[in-house]
Formats: sequence, structure tokens, C-alpha cells
Amino acid sequence: MVVIMKKKASEEDIEAVITNLNAFGFDVHRSSGINQTVLGAIGVRPGFNHRIIRGLSGVADVQRVTEPYKLASRVGRETSSVVGVGNLEIGGSAITVMAGLRSIERETRVSEAATRIAASGASLFRGSTLKPRTSFYEFQGVEQEGFRMMRRAADESALKLVMEVSSMAQVEPVSEHADVLLVQAHNMQNFELLRGLGQSKKPILLERGLAATVQEWLMAAEHIMRSGNENVILCERGIRTFESATRYTLDLSAVSVAKIKSHLPIFVDPCQGTGMRDYVISLACAAVAAGADGIAIDVHHDPPSASSNGLQALNFDQFAELIVQVRKVADAVGRRLQP
Repeated sequence: MVVIMKKKASEEDIEAVITNLNAFGFDVHRSSGINQTVLGAIGVRPGFNHRIIRGLSGVADVQRVTEPYKLASRVGRETSSVVGVGNLEIGGSAITVMAGLRSIERETRVSEAATRIAASGASLFRGSTLKPRTSFYEFQGVEQEGFRMMRRAADESALKLVMEVSSMAQVEPVSEHADVLLVQAHNMQNFELLRGLGQSKKPILLERGLAATVQEWLMAAEHIMRSGNENVILCERGIRTFESATRYTLDLSAVSVAKIKSHLPIFVDPCQGTGMRDYVISLACAAVAAGADGIAIDVHHDPPSASSNGLQALNFDQFAELIVQVRKVADAVGRRLQP
């Protein structure tokens, strides 16, 4: 159940509603926007009459939430959520570009990448210091020494840093360096990790699993939010289908579906979603047209020589062209590209 407070509801009104909901046995999660407060009442209470709450001072409306994801649901939300990353806001009218190296190799390349993508228009810098791979014999990343490289490069170019966590043991050390914690597709249903990230104060970028439905994806977000962290950003990065022309099938319909069902901001990763750089620019533009709040792009100074996923990475000139094209689409649909 969602309780929508009036825009001029006092703090006393809000606290009184929370007290009443607690008395009926509901757990209450408060979400305060610029103009309005929304209270999410979690729990099942047979026979409960929601009109009792509707009649309290300061209450504008009470709505039942039928979806299994209560906090991630759009029910009761007049506007989409905006997630703050320092002075950067993800969501709203702005479109955010995240770019970086799929794998960290040498510090000079990390620094070069950060400088070049910042100059082109990116706001977030992504890099994987750890590369859990299906094959034991493929490049596995550079582990701990990569943290320092990434943080220094991000700071030098005034970028916010996105880094992956794949286990609870990594949350604390990665959080010391990163501004956003990334949960990749293979960990979307690692519920111990998701609940642990609910205790984190860092924004969480949650990729969709390779065979996950939109509902399962939003349920994964619910685990994080229900555990205390509502700063969740979704990321569509392709699902496995029978199609063999691309590595995965980039499901842009999921952007529209997620936007209707949830208030959370959403990114699209056309590089991982196709595995082929030839399709990246056109699909990045399509993602913006579909309503995405951001795009995630792999770059590399020399993609053919990359230690990981070189086929899907753009070189710096191609990335600059992508920014030009994405900005045109953003302007056409009434949005703007950050910064």
C-alpha cells in the first residue's frame, strides 16, 4: 500500500500516519521528494480498511500496490526518481553518459581514457578491475591495484566513478573508491549481495540478468530497496535469445515497460547488449528515443588489442561521434545531455 501525502502536509501529519501504520503492523518506508512525501506500507493485513488511513490529516490518497515489488513500483509516484551521485543527478530531464574500459590494463591507458571521454561529454567513468569470466583461462582483471588507478583517473577528469562488486567481501573496499556500485548481470539474483548493498549509502547500478524478466529485474531492485537503499539505477544490457547475429538481444522494449512499471531511472548498454561495435551508435540513439535516462559505452584506445570485449568497444573518435548523434536525439525528444 502507498500513502501519498498532500504537498503541504506537516511533519506532524506525516509522523501521525507512520505511527498509525506501524500500529496496524505495517513496516513503513518514507520517500520524500521536492514537493511531496510518499509512504510505502509493507505487509499483508487481511481485513485492513485503508479508509482509516485515508481519513487522517494530510493524506491526499491511498493506493494498493498489486505488484510484488512495492518500493520499486510506480504506483503512487507522480514523478520518476532522480538518483544523486554527488552533484550529478541521474534521471529527470537529463541523459547521462557512462563510458570507460571493460577491463583495466595499464594506468596510462586508464588516465587517457578518462581524459578523452570527459572531453567528449561523459559524466560517469566505468572500469572493471575484476573480470569474473565463464572461462578460467580468459583475462580476469587486475584486482586491487586497479582501484587506485580508477580513482585517480576519475578525479583528474572530474568524473564520477562506477565500479563492480561481485561479493560482500568487495563491498567495503570498492565503496572506499567508487561513487556508484555496479551489480553485473550474473549477480542480479545474488540475494545475499543485494541485501548487503541495501546497507550501503552508495547508489547501485543494477544490470538485468541474461534470462531475467522485467518483473524479476524489479524484484532484484526491491531486495536492495527493502534493505534500506532506495538509490537504485536499472541497466538493460541484453538478454539471451535464439538470435545468433549478435552476442545478446538488446531489449529496448524493456525500457518502456520498466518506465511504466517503475519510477527508477534506467540505463542502456548497447555494447554489452550486442557485442558488436557496428551497432552501438544506432542503438544508443534508439535507447534515448525509447526513454532511457543514460547510456553505458565501452571505449578503448585500440579496441582490437583490448584484453576483454574488444569487439564491442568504440575508439575515442567513434565515441565522440556517438555523443554528437545522441545529443541530436535527446534534443528531438525534449531532453538534454549532461553536463
